[in-house]
Amino acid sequence: MGNLEKTLGFKKKLKRRNKMKHTLKTIIRNVKSIKGNSLAEFATTTALMATLAATAAPKLSEMSEGAKGEKSRNELDKLVKQAGQFYQDTADEEGRGRFPGQERFSTGLGSPDGTNYHNDDAKTAAELTAAKTRSGNHTTAIHKDLGLVSGDEGWKQYKDAHDATWVSVFGTTNADATLSSEVSGVINDPTATAGAKGNGPEEWKALLGGETLSSKFQDGHYVYSIVAGGGSGNDVYPPVLYVADIENVTQFNNLLEP
Repeated sequence: MGNLEKTLGFKKKLKRRNKMKHTLKTIIRNVKSIKGNSLAEFATTTALMATLAATAAPKLSEMSEGAKGEKSRNELDKLVKQAGQFYQDTADEEGRGRFPGQERFSTGLGSPDGTNYHNDDAKTAAELTAAKTRSGNHTTAIHKDLGLVSGDEGWKQYKDAHDATWVSVFGTTNADATLSSEVSGVINDPTATAGAKGNGPEEWKALLGGETLSSKFQDGHYVYSIVAGGGSGNDVYPPVLYVADIENVTQFNNLLEP
């Protein structure tokens, strides 16, 4: 009996040991299976994320450029709105409305040849005709830059050649609104005298509470050009203000004609 009990006991132990081995093998197989699935799922998820990122990147870039463009348009609108108020205020205070940078309503800023011109002498019929010709030539040059003249693509890139001369709103050397050295045909207000009437940068900044507006585009910069008014009495005609962002003048511009 003793030997039989020993034999049975040994067989039971062996059976339990084999069962444990089988259980361990099953667990290991399951773990391997889980790890394999997890790795496969991880690889699939990573691939999907990479695809989504590649697809979304251009859209995000477009959204970013769109946001910059919207910002430029809003700030150009702001400049025009403030200039309109300035025009009304100077009409009340000085007897004739003018825009920031003008000494008088009959002063043109940004003529095609790069100089200021004046229509102060537009009193006789001949002088009025000459004044309207100067203003008309200036308007045509601006319209070419805006891409409004047939056969002319306009000023589409900041360093492109263009027809009109434009004046920097806040100054070409303003550290808060830098102007690329590759840009030509953008000047400082040529008659600006510190503290004097018609100092463009000072008058613009005063309208904005001392704030300098800066284009969000890398090569953008806010500029303006003013077609001079002229005449007197019933023959008087007002100046016209054009503002733009040189990132692409054909797309980012606004005007105010009282």
